[in-house]
Amino acid sequence: MTRQQAQKIAVSAITAAAGLVVLPIVLVIVYIIVMGAGAINWTFLTALPSEGMTEGGIMPAILGTVILTFGTAIVSIPLAIGAAVYLAEYAQDNWLTRAVRLAIVNLAGIPSIVYGLFGLGAFVLFLKLGTSIIAGSLTLGIMTLPVVISTSEEAILAVPQRFRMVSLSLGATKLQTIRHQVLPQALPGILTGMILGLSRAAGETATLLFTVAAFYLPRLPQSLFDQTMALPYHLYVIATQVPNMPLTIQYGTALILLLIVLSLTLVASVVRTRVRRRREW
Repeated sequence: MTRQQAQKIAVSAITAAAGLVVLPIVLVIVYIIVMGAGAINWTFLTALPSEGMTEGGIMPAILGTVILTFGTAIVSIPLAIGAAVYLAEYAQDNWLTRAVRLAIVNLAGIPSIVYGLFGLGAFVLFLKLGTSIIAGSLTLGIMTLPVVISTSEEAILAVPQRFRMVSLSLGATKLQTIRHQVLPQALPGILTGMILGLSRAAGETATLLFTVAAFYLPRLPQSLFDQTMALPYHLYVIATQVPNMPLTIQYGTALILLLIVLSLTLVASVVRTRVRRRREW
């Protein structure tokens, strides 16, 4: 076998493996669209549930998911970027720093239901926030911290050292160098971590079950201390707890959740692409 033949076989094998990964995802998305598209209309998107949630719309669940996603971003992103900057730019390479990095990696693999129990004990009961939007946002924020910290630190470390050296040689302080040179160059990688973290938060169910989600609310939340419905938990409820629930409504709810997550990913990807084009390396 010649080298060219071996390369063609390798390329074919890699292409086939990529197709095997992508094909099931595409089939799932197409199936959800086909099964749920019939339920999508203005009433379904804007009305409150009625008749035991078998009729009406899912507006409270959509609004609750959007609010919780933004709350998660407010809680997690500043803390995660600050921690990543410290670990990448200020922390010394010693056993303590390595232990912190190992702990962050391990925290990223903890099941979401464990975070839900933590949120229940820490925020709902100990801090007496009750089952509320703020308790859910804090819990989801803590859950997404490890992913955003890890990806942001890697993005910061990937910035070539020459940016720092030139900035410091021109008289800039270390903080000014990080703010005006390092972070703008690392922004595409940081956005990747944000996409991963917020997408996970938007589709989370177990964490919401303990801290914020309501089985059914006939109204929209009025404050951060109110409960709210959320699309992942609402989908679980109508699929398992409500008898005679039409499949069209179930798949329609799943389709809306999928569109929210994909829209979030698409917007962040467009921003990341534009920033990457302006990157100087």
